[in-house]
Amino acid sequence: MASRSPLGAGVSFAILAAVTFGATTPVIAWAGREAGPLSTAALLYAGAAAIAIALRVFARGEASLRRGDLPRLIVIALAGAAIAPTALAWGLARTGATVGALLLNLEAVFTVALAFAIHREPIGRRVALAASAMIAGGALLALSIDGDAGGAATSVLGVAAIAGATLAWALDNTLTRPLADRDPLDVVAAKASLGAACTTIAAIVAGEGRPSTRAIAALLACGATGYGLSLRFYLLAQRRIGAARTGSVFAIAPFVGAAIAFAAGDRALGASALGAAALFALGVILHATEHHHHRHVHEPLDHDHPHRHDDGHHDHAHDPPFIGEHSHPHHHARVEHDHDHAPDVHHDHH
Repeated sequence: MASRSPLGAGVSFAILAAVTFGATTPVIAWAGREAGPLSTAALLYAGAAAIAIALRVFARGEASLRRGDLPRLIVIALAGAAIAPTALAWGLARTGATVGALLLNLEAVFTVALAFAIHREPIGRRVALAASAMIAGGALLALSIDGDAGGAATSVLGVAAIAGATLAWALDNTLTRPLADRDPLDVVAAKASLGAACTTIAAIVAGEGRPSTRAIAALLACGATGYGLSLRFYLLAQRRIGAARTGSVFAIAPFVGAAIAFAAGDRALGASALGAAALFALGVILHATEHHHHRHVHEPLDHDHPHRHDDGHHDHAHDPPFIGEHSHPHHHARVEHDHDHAPDVHHDHH
């Protein structure tokens, strides 16, 4: 039926999201020392909002945000663009770049659990094995930390703060899933703008000092790539493979951050890093090669979302013909079939 695999494409977008996000953690750990945690969060999401608004000028139109999306946007902005980055910045100042990056593995665990609890996304044996491999990779990395290298900089409160950040981002990831078929740049711009406004006001009230120009530039750049472009890739992945699978593949982000921190001189890792890398690779391969198919029924439906005409679900005609992904209101007749699929907008069955 479909000539394009939603699973393979979704995994690719999730990897891009993970790499662009994970690479920023060591930079944030450095730049955040010159800015308070609230100012750090504000600058990160100001950068994300700026890149989303800039790209929106050149992007092809997709399904727009609706008035009914506002309550959800406010919640995800508070959780993912205010609480989470503030907690991360505060925690990184007390744990260091490598340890902090490794702790971000918890986000994948929380996201898989919340996606199952809230959206009832099916977690088969293959996905469970992939998630377990990635969790084991994170644990192996954590166990390989040289205690002397961590030193007094690693505190229980710092660890708890970063764990809290991962839980807030996992909640953000899960609640964002219904917005995955809206224009991702609109979602990024709205969420980032709300979050930046909230944390800017909080930073002013808290009396945080102004960081250096160098730190401001670094945090804005990190926000544009690791929180703007990364979120866009994340939403594109969720659109194709759902919240749980996207969150599990995203677990490679901590390894990316830890590897960069190690290369930059933060030697808090032992030889077990290679074994952890193999476990992360195994998890990604299991996702990328996953096949899920069974006979299922699609009831009649009218909606608006990005789609292609070679995906086995959109056979309506255009005059003139349209090739590639596009968005417009369209109707689906009832159909019963069997094909490889992921938990996307057309396959929300349990």
